[in-house]
Amino acid sequence: MPPDRLRDEEGRLAALRRYDLSNGSSEEPARGIVDLLQEILEVPAASITLLDADTEWLRSARGVATESIRRADGFCDETIRQYGVMTVPDAQDDWRFAACPLVAGAPHIRAYIGAPLTTPDGYNIGALCAFDTRPREFTDREQHIVARLARLVVDNLELRQVARQDAMTGALTRGGFFAEVEKEFQRSIRYDRPAALVMIDVDNFRAINDRYGHAAGDAVLVSIAAACMGTMRRSDIFGRVGGEEFGLLLPETEPEAAADAAERIRRIVESTIVEAGGDASITATVSLGVAPIPAAAEGAATWIAEADIALYEAKQFGRNRVAVGKARRPVPRPTDLAEQVKRPN
Repeated sequence: MPPDRLRDEEGRLAALRRYDLSNGSSEEPARGIVDLLQEILEVPAASITLLDADTEWLRSARGVATESIRRADGFCDETIRQYGVMTVPDAQDDWRFAACPLVAGAPHIRAYIGAPLTTPDGYNIGALCAFDTRPREFTDREQHIVARLARLVVDNLELRQVARQDAMTGALTRGGFFAEVEKEFQRSIRYDRPAALVMIDVDNFRAINDRYGHAAGDAVLVSIAAACMGTMRRSDIFGRVGGEEFGLLLPETEPEAAADAAERIRRIVESTIVEAGGDASITATVSLGVAPIPAAAEGAATWIAEADIALYEAKQFGRNRVAVGKARRPVPRPTDLAEQVKRPN
């Protein structure tokens, strides 16, 4: 594995978000793996632990009452810094973990074994781990078993991810994409952060299908999806929301930057030639509608509707262009703030 993956925290967090594990819907199959691990190793506790920026989340846990622990206080932060299995024969004698709440307090962990959950692109998003309340050495065979089971956990996540992806383009499905839009709306509103939503529609797509055939139309969609995904940051999210319509979610993005990103996509698509078989070559264009995130009271549904309205405007004014909706989140002007300071209590 490329060693830089272990140091790329931004990429690791993006890989974690990609699996959409926030709602616990993947826990049922994973619980069986945790049960099996607990039975094979004959340990009182085991879990699948996922690591975000500052928290270890114990999922499908057995024998551990807590659902989360501060990342700096847990075992798995050390586990994901390597690709092999990590063992701790006696946590009380290990300076890294002696003060860990799970060691100093209930359930009084003494021994630990954990294998990183490594994604196909090399990011460690968490660990499959087991704990014992007595010191012990884990054998090579036991370490091999934990590593194999950790791969099964990742395989399960990959299968679940495939179900959320459009088979032809690799984009998220409509349901998967709009679920991400809802999550980003809640996150951005909660932390008062900017975000933008871009809706993308292929111009005159029916005419392309009628003239060149559906296979050529599919090739056009694949090329446009590739153009969009090729310009994305790790934190961006791309989905296919209709037959020839796509969506691009841009977290932490101001309206002007979102419009620039949309314009880059428009230019790339316009300059891409799709070979349709034989002597036929197709040059397609797209229209794009950009909507900054609205105020909290509006909701994610309004955000989507405003992006659709902007897309409609781009279509109405000639296609092959970008239209940007107006930002409607209330932002205090400097003069307003000054007046607030001057106003007596």
